[in-house]
Amino acid sequence: MIKSVKIRLKPTSEQELLMYKSIGVARFTYNWGLSKWEEMYKEGLKPNGRKIKKIFNNTIKNQEENYWIKEVSSQGISESFNDLQKAFDNFFDKNGKYPRFKSKKRSRQSFYVRYDRMNIINNTVNIEKIGRVKFTTNYDIPILKTYVNPRCHFDGKYWYLTFGFEHNENQVELNKDLSIGIDLGITSLAVISSMDHPVKNINKSSKVKKLEKKLKRLQRKCSRKYEINKNGKQFIKTKNIIKLEEEIKLIHRRLANIRTNHIHQATNSIIKQYPYRIVMEDLNINGMMKNRHLSRSIVVQKLSEFTRQIEYKCEFNGIEFIKADRFFPSSKMCSSCGSIKKHLKLSDRVYKCECGLIIDRDKNASINLSNYKLA
Repeated sequence: MIKSVKIRLKPTSEQELLMYKSIGVARFTYNWGLSKWEEMYKEGLKPNGRKIKKIFNNTIKNQEENYWIKEVSSQGISESFNDLQKAFDNFFDKNGKYPRFKSKKRSRQSFYVRYDRMNIINNTVNIEKIGRVKFTTNYDIPILKTYVNPRCHFDGKYWYLTFGFEHNENQVELNKDLSIGIDLGITSLAVISSMDHPVKNINKSSKVKKLEKKLKRLQRKCSRKYEINKNGKQFIKTKNIIKLEEEIKLIHRRLANIRTNHIHQATNSIIKQYPYRIVMEDLNINGMMKNRHLSRSIVVQKLSEFTRQIEYKCEFNGIEFIKADRFFPSSKMCSSCGSIKKHLKLSDRVYKCECGLIIDRDKNASINLSNYKLA
C-alpha cells in the first residue's frame, strides 16, 4: 500500500520566493484551464485536460509577456491540467462537486513537485527549479528513486512537503475474538464497544473554547475596522486589518491542528487494540449538515476525517474495515435480546428494554455494530 509522509521544509528567503511563484503559476494555469474548458463546452466541443494543456503551451506559455511562467517547473504546470481533469472526472462520476476557480485567499496554497528530480540526502530534499531545501522530520524516510504524488504546500506559517511511497502492511498479531463497533456522535466524538469511556469531544475542552473566544473577538475587531475605513460602498484594507487577518488565519490553523491531532490519538488508541475487524455506521454527513442547529457541531467534530483515518489505518495493519448499512438500526436494537424499539426519540439518551437492559444509547449502538453481520 501507499504510505503518506509529511515533512516540514526550512527554505531560504530566495527559495521561499520561488515557492510562492510556483503556487501562483499553479493557480493561474488551473483557473485558465477551467475557463477554457467552459468556453469549449459552450462552443459544442468536447474538452479534456490534454487538449487544454496543448492550447496553453502553444499560446499563453510562448507569449513574451508571460516569461514568469517559465521561472517555475514545467511539470508543475502540466500537473495543474491533470488536476483539472481529475476534478471533472470526479464530478461526472458524482464523487465531487463541479470544479471551482481557485482563490488566492481561500484555496490551499500548494504546487506539484517533480518526483523524478526529487532526491533526499542528509536532511535536504531537491525540488526542481528551487534547489536543495533543508527539512526536519521524525520519520525514517526510505531513499527511493521515485515517490508518489509529491506536493509542497504552505499552511500560513510553515512550508511542508507531502509524498507517498510503497510500504508493506504492518506485521501484527490480531485478536481474532475482538470485533470493535464505533458509534460517532456530537456530545462525544465516538463511543467504542471495547472501551469503558467514550472518546471526548475536544471542542468542549478549555483550550479550544479559549481559542474560539479569542477568534470571535478578533473577527469582531476586524469587522469594525472595515466599517470605520469604509469609503462609500468600497472597503479599504489597512495595514492593521492585514495584521488582524494574519492573526485570525493562525488561530484557524491552530484549531484545525488541535482537532486533527486529537483524531489521530483517538484512532491510534483504537487500532492498537488490534481487533480482527472494525465496524462503523455509514453516516449521511451531507444530510446531517442540513440541520442548521447541528451543522456547525458536525463540521468541528470532523467525522469524515475520523472515518478516513480509521479506514487507512485498518488497511495498513491488515484489519478488516466494514461500513454497516445506512439503515441498520444500531440505536433502536437491544444489544441483549435483539428486539427493536421503533419509536426511540433522539432525546432518549438511555436505552431501556423490556428484557431489563438499561444502557447508554450510544454504547448500545456500538455493541450492536460490533456484532454486525454482513448480508
